[in-house]
Amino acid sequence: MTKLSSYINPQGQDFQANREQMLAQLKQVRDIEAFCISTEQEKQSRYHKKNMLLPRERLQHLVDAGAPFIELSSLAGYKMDDDKDGSGAGGGCIAGIGYVSGVRCLVKVDNYAVKGGTVSVSGMEKNLRLQQIAIENKLPFITLAQSGGANLAYATKIFAPGGRSFANQARMSALGIPQITVVHGSATAGGAYQPGLSDYVIMVKKQASMYLAGPPLLKAATGEIATEEALGGAEMHIREPGSSEYLADNDRDAIAMAREILAMTGQNFRQNQSQGQSQATYAEPDFSPEELLGIVPAETKTPYDAREIIARLSDGSQYLEFKADWDAQTLCGHIKLGGLPCGVIANNGPITAKGASKAAQFIQLCQQSQIPLLFLHNTTGFMVGTESEQSGIIKHGSKMIQAVANATVPKISIVIGGSYGAGNYAMCGRGFDPRFIFAWPNSKTSVMGGAQAGKVLRIVTEAKMKATGEVDNNKLDQLEQGTCAMIEQGAGAIPCSARLWDDGIIDPRHTRSLLIELFDICHQADKQELAQNHFGVARF
Repeated sequence: MTKLSSYINPQGQDFQANREQMLAQLKQVRDIEAFCISTEQEKQSRYHKKNMLLPRERLQHLVDAGAPFIELSSLAGYKMDDDKDGSGAGGGCIAGIGYVSGVRCLVKVDNYAVKGGTVSVSGMEKNLRLQQIAIENKLPFITLAQSGGANLAYATKIFAPGGRSFANQARMSALGIPQITVVHGSATAGGAYQPGLSDYVIMVKKQASMYLAGPPLLKAATGEIATEEALGGAEMHIREPGSSEYLADNDRDAIAMAREILAMTGQNFRQNQSQGQSQATYAEPDFSPEELLGIVPAETKTPYDAREIIARLSDGSQYLEFKADWDAQTLCGHIKLGGLPCGVIANNGPITAKGASKAAQFIQLCQQSQIPLLFLHNTTGFMVGTESEQSGIIKHGSKMIQAVANATVPKISIVIGGSYGAGNYAMCGRGFDPRFIFAWPNSKTSVMGGAQAGKVLRIVTEAKMKATGEVDNNKLDQLEQGTCAMIEQGAGAIPCSARLWDDGIIDPRHTRSLLIELFDICHQADKQELAQNHFGVARF
């Protein structure tokens, strides 16, 4: 393998300008997250008086202190639907991959302190994504539940696709993926089936409740009058129907029980995970991760060499490039991340016919050797023009898309710049189901650039106007400028992450450590053997 050199000047004016812009964009993300946390903390005294922990306090009690935790989709639903002030970012829950009693698992905590933890359209989509991650990576799933349920204002959008979450739970149980739910508060209607479909249920005494219809709905529907405790209280569920296995005195006690259950039932997962790369030795890159802040130009049209990124990600800055002299704009090569081999595909420009062919061949070779793939997005898309069409860009681009779609090795995407048009598909964007996809704060994802979209609509509209003999340049200017602004506004990292087009926005400096953890998750999942059966575990 070749040891990569670096040609950037970290003290240079351009580098410093790039760095300042990246930090400013990162601050926007962190400010949104901080605002959500402060909104939650405003309720602290109210809930502490009730001896209840806030959602993030529950999370801290659940996960192992000092162990890695990868938060997922922290901006889901930001300023979408009825989230006017941005405090609803996260879709009503806090979620991520962490360690509980030494077992790596997926954790979801209902954020009841903000808008009652009600589930919006984005919250429903986030939950489905969390389940997909758990299934693909064979991760035990722990839920700390206390939610107002579905936001009825969006019931017509949530109801049908939301049913998939229950089907997923049943299938996860049948696959042998343990599900533990702590019911801290109310679990009503569909929310009651979430713990009901879990393998282990813990309820908090005199605090938790589960029922298909609460006292008001029950009275309206049947005329029956019942107290909340008699209808769905924790002690009733323990003693009468057996809908819960464990009764806890308070939040802390319930979370301690969840940790004990996973410690006992997660032995097979822990044993496999302990054989991972935590014991491996490997060289760090020759260059500081701090320099990742200033490599990508603040001006998106300014080119740069993606090898500068690779040099700060790969073990020992080593890189074995594939077909280095056959198309310079699509980079393919082998690296190691945390001691594990990895194939990397990156962009130094648009994807040409040759670049697509090279990438398709490289992907198939990695599939043959069972080497996972890393995609570093920064492309305006496929090259267009007469020469490109005559070179077979459609045919060769289709080959690359075929290879990306059908490769079964783990695929992880990092959007480090622009990801436009079919280039997003060819580089394994969200629609191609990468195992994980994260974005840098400067990233943009869209069908095309705003300026190009504006010009396209102007040209099409102007042609229609000419056909009628009435060309209105003011209207054309407004159309072009308005379209450009709309596309650019929706293409940024924050709105894309709000739509769950990625699993979160990350600090570029953390990219290597994140990738090492993610590829280890994939590696362990491929080794993990689950005790499957035809049906999920039934509660008797």
